[in-house]
Order: sequence, then structure tokens, then C-alpha cells
Amino acid sequence: MTMKQVLLLVGAGQIGMAIARRMGYGMKIVVADKNIDHANNICDIMRNAGYDVEPTEMDLASRESIVATIAKATSLGELKMMVCAAGVSPSQAPIETILRVDLYGTSVLLEEVGKVIAPSGTGLVVSSQSGHRMPALTPEQDEQLACTPTEDLLSLEMLQPDNIRDTLHAYQMAKRCNVKRVMAEAVKWGERGARINSVSPGIIVTPLAIDEFNGPRGDFYKNMFAKCPAGRPGTADEVANVAELLLGEKGTFITGSDFLMDGGATASYFYGPLKPEQ
Repeated sequence: MTMKQVLLLVGAGQIGMAIARRMGYGMKIVVADKNIDHANNICDIMRNAGYDVEPTEMDLASRESIVATIAKATSLGELKMMVCAAGVSPSQAPIETILRVDLYGTSVLLEEVGKVIAPSGTGLVVSSQSGHRMPALTPEQDEQLACTPTEDLLSLEMLQPDNIRDTLHAYQMAKRCNVKRVMAEAVKWGERGARINSVSPGIIVTPLAIDEFNGPRGDFYKNMFAKCPAGRPGTADEVANVAELLLGEKGTFITGSDFLMDGGATASYFYGPLKPEQ
């Protein structure tokens, strides 16, 4: 019996599942999440739809946990595809946790998967429109986010508590780092004949987003999608449409890129009705 190709999905949510369903038929899909119940739920849905799935517990904030999960994935076959759809949002966690999970953890994941990804393998990081809202960093700061050894990232001056205003700022820095990190890793992955990109979605309807709509920042979000050109939030399957291009055969010339897909919210933020009052 031939070993299956493996898709490693980190983060058992609606966006990750939509991408895994689009890309993972015929593959062994390892669904990793810090909350094993979430991984089991996604696996139940996918198993009932005919997919070969395996839930596993993984903490994105821990290199040890990441390495163990990758070892499990590679024991099941050739690691051909990696999707990172895990992370914590500004209203879910304190600054330190956001930086530890979204910034450091994602960087470690890219580094470790990059060591074992199969030739012609592909990876995708689900980043966020948030990183596109923040004012530009200096070229030196961008390079630090892209190239600093992973274990030194959280020691960077710009990421110290005094320099991070609030959880939203921490999240924006993490997402900016994801995009820069993907660029730097694309060079390394390329040496193995593999590709890595990121996608930066806007507001996508998920259980988490619905909580946000009904929470203290609900009016802020509703205003955002009302005043963006699309006039609505997006769906997980629309993110999967972009993922399908980036992860599949039609995207073989695309690596080290980030695709902003937010219904035009960022455009409206800079040049339209969402522009902040000075």
C-alpha cells in the first residue's frame, strides 16, 4: 500500500476546515488544535463527508508541541501541504499571549515545516487584514520581523510591552510579522522546491466572528462591513477559493506572497468612508 500524502491543518476552525475540504480529498489530513474538542468536532464533520482525518492536540506557542505534531504528520506519509489557520484575536487574549501564539508560534511552525516539506509541497498561513492597517514599519524593522532567529523574536525592541499599545496593536504586529516571515521562509522553502504564501482575510463569518458581532466591538465590525465596497462580511469558502489557487497547481509561480481579501475594507479605511477621523 502506498503512503498517503499528508495535509497538516493547524487550527480547527471554519476557515481551516473550508481549505482542508477544498484541498485535502485523497490525502491524510492531520487536524491539530490546542483544544482537542475543536479538532474532534472538525474531524467528525469531515469524516462524515468522506475525508481521512486524524485529530491531534497541539499548542502553537510551544516549539516542542509543534515538532511533535510535525513528527506525527510525517509518520503518516509525505508532508505535502500545511495550512496554518490558528491564532488568537485581540479580544480573546492578552498582549503576551497574542505575540507568543500568533507571532512566535507561527514563525516556529513555518521554520519546522520548512525542514521536512516535500518537494513541490505548499504551505499557507491565514493572516489578517489587520496587518495592512498599521502604518508602515522601517525597512530595518520589517527585516527584523522577517529574518530574526525564531527564539530571539520576542526579544525585539519593537515587541517589548512599552512599545505595544494594546491587544489590537499586538495582533497587527503579529500579522505583519506573519507576512514578512512568509517572504523570508519562501526563500528557504524554495531550496526544497516548495512554496509558501499567506492570505489576509477581512471579516469572515465564523462562530468566533458572530460572538464579536454580538460583543462590545459589534458595532465597530458591523460598520466596517457596511462601509466596505462589498457591503457584507465574507465566508470561509471564499477564503478557500484563494487558498485553492495558492496551494494548487495553478499557483506554481506564486510564493512569498500575501493576498489581501477583505471586501475592500482596507481600501475604504485608507481612501473611503472607513477612514479614521483625525
